[in-house]
Amino acid sequence: MTEAAKKIETKIVGFRVAGKEEAPAPHEQAPESNVVQMNETIGRPEVLMGTTYKLKPPVAEHAMYITINDILLNEDTEYEQRRPYEIFINSKNMEHFQWIIALTRVISACFRKGGDVTFLVEELRSVYDPNGGYFKKGGVFMPSLVADLGAVIEKHMKAIGLIEDEEMSEHTKQILEEKRIAFESQGKQEPDGEQYPANATVCSKCNTKAVIRMDGCDSCLSCGESRCS
Repeated sequence: MTEAAKKIETKIVGFRVAGKEEAPAPHEQAPESNVVQMNETIGRPEVLMGTTYKLKPPVAEHAMYITINDILLNEDTEYEQRRPYEIFINSKNMEHFQWIIALTRVISACFRKGGDVTFLVEELRSVYDPNGGYFKKGGVFMPSLVADLGAVIEKHMKAIGLIEDEEMSEHTKQILEEKRIAFESQGKQEPDGEQYPANATVCSKCNTKAVIRMDGCDSCLSCGESRCS
């Protein structure tokens, strides 16, 4: 017995043959056909929204300027979303010119491909320089210049809502501040105006030089990570 004919109410903009495993169950609701998702067929608009970040690592003579341009999809609808479309890196330092050009092209291609592009952050931040990394202002350790670029992309993705920024509660902040004060009052570290004690160690979770040891317990004053022996 053949299935009854179904009347198509919406305009057909494309088609493909779906296998049995791809056919939606009768109770499943079909996605909105007019919602545009990021994909490589979307042409570049004449105007894009851009944000430029300045990066001055201690291992480079000149600053780097990272510009990320975003595209706005489904504008003025409930499905409106801002997605990164391309990235450019500019610097006077020509030493890294080739790999910077290659990196920006690959990252931009991933942006335009669509899907979940947040994986780029973890991939870039896991790159380690065999010559050693460096500490940024605030005690954050960067294992490489590439990892620092990953941190910039992560910051941008948080700004446009692609990555949720896990805000620490005020209660947790108060507890960490009390720990810092107690640590300094024990004479283990004299206050020197820095955000974290000078003899703090690097946290394996947030890569910040903010781990102190009190009462047999290692605690990070930056993210709250705690390991007790």
